[in-house]
Formats: sequence, structure tokens, C-alpha cells
Amino acid sequence: MAKEIERKFIVDPAKLPNDLIGIDYQQGYLSINDSGVTRIRIINDKAVLTIKSKTVEISRDEFEYDIPYEDALRLINLSQGEVIHKTRSVIEYENKTWEVDEFHGKNKGLWLAEIELTDEQEDFIKPNWAMEEVSKDKKYYNSYLCLHPYSTWKE
Repeated sequence: MAKEIERKFIVDPAKLPNDLIGIDYQQGYLSINDSGVTRIRIINDKAVLTIKSKTVEISRDEFEYDIPYEDALRLINLSQGEVIHKTRSVIEYENKTWEVDEFHGKNKGLWLAEIELTDEQEDFIKPNWAMEEVSKDKKYYNSYLCLHPYSTWKE
């Protein structure tokens, strides 16, 4: 079992480096409830089943298992709500790895960045493209976005 400690920020895409290379992701949620989520993720020809516990502050338990690609293609069709489509780019900044997601489909226009930490109190330098922190705002969780896409949000 691994512990995921993650902080999440809204991104200003105009301030991102111009040379980003992204990888397309698809992910669907088989179960979303008060105790956690079960997710299928497809990246190129690789597939992963992930089970995450409920988030407490910015931490949660996370279990990941590689599964056959063909199984993932069938399972993702059982997803609740919309399958999340996004392009993920990795940026190294001040000795930390940031994952920047540009969302597509019904979540088009939303950009988020995540940084995984080893401790909830770990210090890091925030890049200028990382804007408002939304780590504790559930509406920015991918599991929320599949049921309540960004394009449907009211200002």
C-alpha cells in the first residue's frame, strides 16, 4: 500500500513552457462513494486499476495494479458519468516533479497541476503558472469531474 500526498493547483496555461510534450490519458470511475474511488486508467497501451481511499486533508491510501489492456477497454465502458480525457505533461521545477493536465471533452478549458509530496508539511516552490490551490476542493477531483463536467459549472 502506498500513501498519496498531493497538492493541486489551477494552471494558467499562458504561462506554461512552450515545449511541453504530453501523453493522452483516459480514465473512468467504476465506483465513487464516501469511502473512496475505484478507477480504470488507460495510457497508450498500458492499463491500471487504482483504488483510492477517502482523502483526509491532502493524503489518502492508494493501491495500483496493472491489468490487461483488453480488460481495461471493456471496464472503462462501465464507468460512471463521463470518461475523463486529458493530456498530461510532466514539468521538473526546483527539484520537484509537477504533472500538468489539460482536460478535453466536456472538461475542456480546465487545466490543473499536481505535485506529489513525501510529507504533508514538505516545502516546495510554486511555479508562476500554478495559481490558486484547490487541493481540498472536491469539485476539482477527477471523480467529481466525471459526474459534473467543468463545462456544466455555473460561475
